[in-house]
Amino acid sequence: MAAVVDTQQLRRPVVFAVQTLTVAACYFAAGRLGLVRQLTVEGAVVTPIWPPTGVAVACLLLYGLRSWLGIAIGALLVVWSIITPGPSVIGTVVGNTLAPVCACLMLRRVGFRINLARLRDGVALVFLGALGAMLISATIGAGLLVLTGKLDPGGFWAVWLAWWVGDAMGVLLVTPVLLLALGVRARPDLGRWREALGLTLIVCVLVPVATRSTLSLLFLIYPLLIWAALRFQLVGSMLCALFASVMTTDAATGGSGPFVHLTSVEVMIKLQAFNGTMALTALLLSALIAEQRNTRRSVEHACEELMEVLDHLTAGETPQGRPPPARRPRT
Repeated sequence: MAAVVDTQQLRRPVVFAVQTLTVAACYFAAGRLGLVRQLTVEGAVVTPIWPPTGVAVACLLLYGLRSWLGIAIGALLVVWSIITPGPSVIGTVVGNTLAPVCACLMLRRVGFRINLARLRDGVALVFLGALGAMLISATIGAGLLVLTGKLDPGGFWAVWLAWWVGDAMGVLLVTPVLLLALGVRARPDLGRWREALGLTLIVCVLVPVATRSTLSLLFLIYPLLIWAALRFQLVGSMLCALFASVMTTDAATGGSGPFVHLTSVEVMIKLQAFNGTMALTALLLSALIAEQRNTRRSVEHACEELMEVLDHLTAGETPQGRPPPARRPRT
């Protein structure tokens, strides 16, 4: 018995260490991926989509608040890879860690479910997890740039807005995909694989054309999102939105397609307006459809149970399948 207890006590620190290093590695990899495409706003380099925030929020929701240490280590490694070590590094790491932790706490407070099967879960992720909590990281990050003299005070709000939207887009686009991939154990519907293949081919052809054309054809992506949400719910719509966002960001940072001849501020506004509306459409529409389908299944299940009860009563039996007790004859 003592050996078993000792083994369990030794196993917990090992599991915690492995989990922390895994979260840190995933955060760092997502950060390096996000740095591939950058924009310059008021002399400061920002990323239109910051995937590590989505990774951090997903890890906290799936594995608990103890994941904060891995997030802090990953954020520290990302910051050290792009700037020289200094006092501002600690502040940036604190902001990048505190914002996802606050997002997780607020989502738990309102009873958030990681399967995103209710409309209220989608609304909570948008307004609490993304738009609300990411105010913390944006304020700390832009404020440190001003305090350290790397940014003019007049450019604070432009950089703050770009920072905030980039972090929020990471939550809106990356967190739902990771929650579905790692947290939900639902069986894929293989009955519509032909339709899924057809939708994938159309998306892979139409999205690059829409994002590279100078005719402003980005509106063509929305019917694909609606199709994916109606037929494949959150999995299809969020994968479609993520792919479209990556392609659009690549076109915007390269100054091609509908973003040609625009200033850096105009590119940021147009890109983030498109990414934001697309992510909101995919997430909220999918959550609404999932909620309606779950409600319909509940109603159908209740109707089936009611029919079984009526059948038993009609046959002269109790709902448990037993005949009613015999009455004693009167003397």
